[in-house]
Amino acid sequence: MPVPLPVPLQPLLDAIAALDHVPTEACRLFHGRGGRFAGSEHWTLDAYPPVFLLTSFAPVPEDEVAQVQQALSQRWAAIAPGQPLNLVFQHRSDVRADTQVLCGHVPEPHVVEEAGARFKVHLPRGFNHGLFLDMAEGRRWVREAMAAQPGGRVLNLFAYTCAFSVAALQGGAHQVVNVDMASGALNIGKQNHQLNGLTHGASFLPHDIFSSWGKITRSGPYQLLIADPPSYQKGSFVAEKDYARLMRRLADLVVPGGHALLCLNSPKLGPGFLQDLMAEHAPGFTFVQRLGNPASFADISAERALKVMLYQRTEFFSQEPAGTREAEPAL
Repeated sequence: MPVPLPVPLQPLLDAIAALDHVPTEACRLFHGRGGRFAGSEHWTLDAYPPVFLLTSFAPVPEDEVAQVQQALSQRWAAIAPGQPLNLVFQHRSDVRADTQVLCGHVPEPHVVEEAGARFKVHLPRGFNHGLFLDMAEGRRWVREAMAAQPGGRVLNLFAYTCAFSVAALQGGAHQVVNVDMASGALNIGKQNHQLNGLTHGASFLPHDIFSSWGKITRSGPYQLLIADPPSYQKGSFVAEKDYARLMRRLADLVVPGGHALLCLNSPKLGPGFLQDLMAEHAPGFTFVQRLGNPASFADISAERALKVMLYQRTEFFSQEPAGTREAEPAL
């Protein structure tokens, strides 16, 4: 008897049918990218209240998009009677993102909430929307870590729109240095701090990290270093060659007993990639734990899923052989 083929839309439609409340915080509602739903690996559905974002990572027929819209419209009418549905659809490829508003509208400015924090997002343009939903547990950990030991200094590398900085300052950090080469993203980061009433403690450096170690080091050392780089962004960061360069700097940047939170969102590189590099280039750091991802981002493979790895500096001095440190560039 032939095995029936998977119905690509059915798991997504089931998730929509199971929606029993109006989302109030930014979150993922369906994560086909986790590989748990055969045939639906290209679909995701997110809530950025008051807007839903439907994303396909592969070309799809217009009638499939219309079917999802119809299902969401019917469910929305049941759980939010009288409220308009706001739905954005984005088709993403490796090189471009085509976005359209299917119904309703997107507020401007568009501000969402997560765990009591407020963030500005922008759905109609670009690949990234201003807040990485899969990093919610990382932000929670940072907030709690700073609350447990308030008054610390934090270095937030590849800061993007500075969500980690907001979490750190809300937890009780004394100072956060945010570094990112995209000044536009940092400008949104400044607005995120203002949205949360954080008027002191954060600085913003629109610099290429690898040519600015002098400025970065002068503000340290830090109780916590956070690095959430792109896995591959030509001209900015390529994990296979650039993560080791970052790791060789950790002993100069983190106080003894301090922590480094290293992130990697590449399905091609597992946690062993970071573990091996740390053993080679930062032997004074001990692995503590891998932070869990939000349940809504469940993946069939821990190797593919987002890696958020916590290390603690346990040696007072760097153990690297003499002559291996990169020369400090002139500023």
